[in-house]
Order: sequence, then structure tokens, then C-alpha cells
Amino acid sequence: MIRTRFAPSPTGFLHIGGLRTALYNYLFARKNGGKFIFRLEDTDQKRFVEGAYENLIKMLEWAGLKFDEGPHIGGAHAPYIQSQRFELYKKFADELLQKGAAYRCFCTSERLLQMRKEQEEHKLAPKYDKHCAKLSADEIEKLLAEKTPFVVRQKIPETGEVNFTDLVREDVTFKCEMIDDQVLLKSDGFPTYHLANVVDDHTMEITHVIRGEEWLSSTPKHILLYKAFGWNPPVFAHLPLLLNKDKSKLSKRQGDVAVEDYKLKGYLPEAIVNFIALLGWHPGENETQEIFSVEELVEKFELKRVHKGGAVFDLEKLDWMNWQWRRRKFEAGAGEKTEKLLKLCEEFLPKEWKKDKEFLKRCLITVEEKLLQKPQDAQQYLAFYFKDDVAVPETLIVNPKMKVDKDIAKKALDSVIKALGAFDNFSDQEAIKACLTAVISELNLKNGQVLWPTRSALTGEQFSPGVFEIIWALGKEKSIARLKKCLANL
Repeated sequence: MIRTRFAPSPTGFLHIGGLRTALYNYLFARKNGGKFIFRLEDTDQKRFVEGAYENLIKMLEWAGLKFDEGPHIGGAHAPYIQSQRFELYKKFADELLQKGAAYRCFCTSERLLQMRKEQEEHKLAPKYDKHCAKLSADEIEKLLAEKTPFVVRQKIPETGEVNFTDLVREDVTFKCEMIDDQVLLKSDGFPTYHLANVVDDHTMEITHVIRGEEWLSSTPKHILLYKAFGWNPPVFAHLPLLLNKDKSKLSKRQGDVAVEDYKLKGYLPEAIVNFIALLGWHPGENETQEIFSVEELVEKFELKRVHKGGAVFDLEKLDWMNWQWRRRKFEAGAGEKTEKLLKLCEEFLPKEWKKDKEFLKRCLITVEEKLLQKPQDAQQYLAFYFKDDVAVPETLIVNPKMKVDKDIAKKALDSVIKALGAFDNFSDQEAIKACLTAVISELNLKNGQVLWPTRSALTGEQFSPGVFEIIWALGKEKSIARLKKCLANL
């Protein structure tokens, strides 16, 4: 049976790239009738952040990813937290020492620092010089008797190659001479990522390791460990990097990278999952579908369709997908349209705005599309409707591009006020449109020369809904009062 895992460290928030890794593991497991496992890799206690584990689980559950095994669920391969598995790592580190696939390194930090400095001066790759691999048995016994601190290092062959087939990158080769003798067990007895990762993946029967590209260079070390233990390695798949628009690695400096940030900004989990699924994967050469449910992603997902190149994180695309998903859920939801709109953004609106619910509902209808994109900005979209005094600067009314000067604005507003005063059907937007169209015809002006100053006078905003919608929402009394005040101030 196929078994995949997501194994983050509890060092803070869930990175958007981490969610993508989890998602691809989830999709691959579900597509193939396998199991999806959560494991916490907390061996680096210096980077441990209180509450990070709980937040990881919370965000993954928010995204809809359900695990089959894990520390919060249990399972046949417990414990699923690395800090609870130290005896296991010690046992396997001792086995590597006995087999000669690892050795004790007694080098002090001062010696290692000096070695790195000399390598930099000679422009050599930073790599351990195997000094302690050449110690005699007597020298080792003497150092142990003196209780000299040591780490356990992996003994990499000095010649040869490590070859493996990656499901994304195909055939990959590393020369052994370029691979460092990695520390496997630190002097405090804590395992490093490399030893714990290999031991856990083997003992938890992980069949496919799907992880980020940054771990590609570690894979030959892991394969050599599998070989030393006599174990069959899993199948590897290394995912492309997530990039900013300028093709730099996705980072906090250029925008939000935490899943929680997007949740707090009102993005839907369906939109986030849909978006990141397409960051590095495509459903097919001739496939034009862009909106996918998780069930559809499971059905179509294949690792062979994951790209090798980096994937650009396009926030505009995410906004579009979020709007698509919000509209889909809005239309599918039960209830009358205006009630659903009110429910969508009610928490973001001031209490006093809710006193006249019928007026509020009309206002909501005029900004429906914007609300479906960002309901958290509802107050900003609707503010002009609830102002007692709308300030309309002359620089807004006068618009050279529309060929609206002060005299034309006055003439237009005066005619619109008279027309609306004699008009009664304010519940019908088409009737309002016909009323103002007649004004435009009578004045022998262009649409913009009448509608621009009218809309500006009603809202005091450069951007707003259409003038017919605004008059419909405000009603006769409020619309005429705003137009008269603006005309008086011109």
C-alpha cells in the first residue's frame, strides 16, 4: 500500500509551500488508495516554537487535509513525534557505527571553524575533511575514556556515484566526492534531520517521499543510509520552488507566506487549496479547467505532471480564484440573495448600519461582486451610502476627459434634480435609467457629461457602483438631497 507523509518542524507558522507539499502528498495517497501520515520533526529544540504544532494541525484541518495517522490521531507506527523516538535513533546510530557506515567525530568547534576558513580561502566547497574517520581504534578508545564529546558522522564513500530516479526530476546523479560526511547524531544525543528522517520513513513504511526541491541534495545521503541499513529506499519526488513575481524565492519580504495570514484576510480554504495545487502541477496538456474541488484534484492528480521549474505565486490569480469560489458557494447556499450577502459580511459592518436592514440590503446588492471578492472590505465599499454629509470637491465633478466643466455640471445636476423630483418609480433600475437617458437626450449631451457629475454628487467618490444602482439604493429623498447640496456648493 502507498504511504505518504507530511513531516514539518514546529518552528512557527505553516508556510504556503509547506501546505502545497502536504497537499501533493495527500492527493497522491488518496488517488492511489493509500495512507497519509502526519509526523512532527522536532529534533531541533533550539528552533522549537510553543504552540506551533497545534497551529500546524489547525491550519491543515482548515485546508481540509485529513490524516490517517499522526500524534493527534494515533496509529500502528506511534509515536509520531521525533522527540519521543530517541532510543530508536540511538539504536540505529550504533548499528551504523558497528557496520563502519558511520564514525565518531571528536573535532572541536574551533577546529571546524578553522577548517571552514581555510576552505573559503582556497575556494573549496565547505565539507568535513574526514579527519576523525582516520583515527585508529586506540585513539578512539582513549578519547572515549577521557569522555571527549563527539558527534556521529555518516561515512560517505570517497569515490563512486549515487544514482536514483526522481518522479519529478527523472534520473539524478551525485558524485560521492561532492557529498559531505553529514552529522547524524549530535553530541547531546539528539539526531539530525538526516538520520531521524530515514529511520522514521523506513519504520513507518513510507513508500513515497514527496518534498521540496531544497531537500534534493540531501537525497544521496539518505539513499546511502538506506543502503548501509540494507533497506529499500522509498520513491522520491522533489517539488519545484515557489517564486515571487521577480523569480526570487517566495519570502516574507515580498508578501505573506503563512497560510494563517491568508485565512485571516478572508481567503477561502477551497480557493487556497485550488490555487496552490496549480503552483507546479497541471492537469493535462489540453486541459483548460482552473477551478477544482479537492475531489476533482484527487481524480486528476499525477506526479508526472509536476513541473521541474519554479512556480510563480501570483496574488492576482489567487484573488480571482477566491472570487470564483466565493461566488460558487454563494450561489449554492440556501436563502434569499440579499440575506446571503448580509450574512457574508455582517461581522465587518458597524452596528448602526444594521438599523435599517432594507436600505442596507439594497446597498449590498450594488457592490455584490466586490463583496464576493473581499467581504472584509464591506465597510469601505459601502461607506459613502451612510455619510450624513457627502463632501464633493469641485475637482471631482469637473472632468476634462468627460468634457465636463463647471457649467455643464450645474446644468446636468439641475436637470437631473427636476427629472427625479417628477419621477416616482425608484424601485426599478431600468425605469431610473430611462429617466436619466431622457435628461441626456433633452440636454443634447453625451452620457458621461450627465452621469459623471450625477454619480460624483451622490457619492463623493471617484470609484463607486453605477449611478442607476446608487439612485435605486438611496431612494428619492436621499438622492435629491445629495444632488441639491452639491449643486448649491458649485
